Amino acid sequence: MNIKIKKLSGGISTVIINEPKTYNALSFKNLTDLIQVFKKLDKDKNTKVIILEGSGKGFSAGHNLKEVKNLKVRNKYQKLFNLCSKLMIQIVEGKKPVIAKVHGAAYAAGCQLVASCDLAYSTKEALFATPGVNIGLFCSTPMVAVSRKVNRKPMMKMLLTGEPIKANYAKEIGLINDYYSKSKLNSEVLKIAKKISSKSNLTIKIGKQAFYKQLEMPLKKAYAYTSKMMTINMMAMDAKEGISAFLEKRKPKWKNK
Repeated sequence: MNIKIKKLSGGISTVIINEPKTYNALSFKNLTDLIQVFKKLDKDKNTKVIILEGSGKGFSAGHNLKEVKNLKVRNKYQKLFNLCSKLMIQIVEGKKPVIAKVHGAAYAAGCQLVASCDLAYSTKEALFATPGVNIGLFCSTPMVAVSRKVNRKPMMKMLLTGEPIKANYAKEIGLINDYYSKSKLNSEVLKIAKKISSKSNLTIKIGKQAFYKQLEMPLKKAYAYTSKMMTINMMAMDAKEGISAFLEKRKPKWKNK
């Protein structure tokens, strides 16, 4: 398997796309393996936060173009793009927060992968692009994820020109949360992961699900839905414990119930 899982202390699991020879391309195999890994970690009670990264020179160059060229028939292309979409949906609909840790390039479906994660941090030198237009293949599926993080004008410029953007601009337009020097990236990502893992798993799960669902709803429906979700959350033991701990000026003891 080209996908490695590294368990760290504090309920943090790192998922590494380990195929540097293809620049961690999202091949049929890697997409299938990533879906399985995310499903497995979603069920793992010891995992509270997931960090996703690539090995070698960069994060991911997107689809393996040698593989894509050899598919040739319509149903195989459809199968590949459906599988890629399935991975992105799995990340968004999963119970655990996912943090992209990016170095080098995140292009096409690799950029889509970054945008699909809940949080994203990169090195100062990282590059992001939806360059499909350069090879006659518009980045239509990548734009679904990226356009939900980035406003229309900068998104269309990325799509229409295919030009890569630097980390500082990626932060400015909302594609990533922040960027750091190579030496600081790992420690900064771990700092965020530890902060999140210290919260109630149940609360994070409820909140992540509610966040993405309400985004797709009209205003009145969004308020009705989130009022219902807050009520469900309020009935949980962890909400009662959290409020008590705050009033008593002590650290909460989460039961994740």
